[in-house]
Amino acid sequence: MTELVAVETKGILFDMDGVLISSIGSVVRCWKRWAKIYGIPDAENYEVPHGMRAIEIVKSLRPDIDPVEGLRVIEDMEIEDTADLKVLPGVKALLESLPPERWAIVTSATKRLMLGRLAVAGLPVPSRIISGDMVERGKPDPEPYRRGAALLGARPEECIVIEDAPSGVGAGIAAGCRVLGVLGTHSREELHAADWVADSLEGLAVKANGDGLELRFAALG
Repeated sequence: MTELVAVETKGILFDMDGVLISSIGSVVRCWKRWAKIYGIPDAENYEVPHGMRAIEIVKSLRPDIDPVEGLRVIEDMEIEDTADLKVLPGVKALLESLPPERWAIVTSATKRLMLGRLAVAGLPVPSRIISGDMVERGKPDPEPYRRGAALLGARPEECIVIEDAPSGVGAGIAAGCRVLGVLGTHSREELHAADWVADSLEGLAVKANGDGLELRFAALG
């Protein structure tokens, strides 16, 4: 059962992986390769925590190595592995319809990886971005989304975050934003803290409204 929701906002803060594009195949393959290279026990079955910055994963798995070097290795792998990267339903038309000053990408990926994936996907690159290597504290800390709202010249409570992972939902809520969760990488139950949950962005309609936006979408009841 769904409910039609209409909500006004100053701007939209999009997560990237799992919201705009799906790169889960690359992420899983590359982290298993990385784990094997760095001698992580049971590397073949390693499950990467979604929504966490790569440098934090590196530090948690191998606190004894240079984290910058470990990050460079996984970043290079993921940039090269794009075979099954895909744009998620409704995303391309949605981004192309948005006023450029009304949206930003706030991602745990590095800027280099973000730009590489957007290029492969053929999606527009926003002028306003917050990447994982631009913040001191990654999601679920509120810093990324607070800074994203500032880029739009808005207060966090005036923005809507769109996320697919519990850590990102938590970051948006902690920042003071309203959060729309989208299904894909996590279940509805795992995204329960979001203000709304939708199946995808395919049914999201956006209309410019003065100095803001009006969003309409079908939320799961």
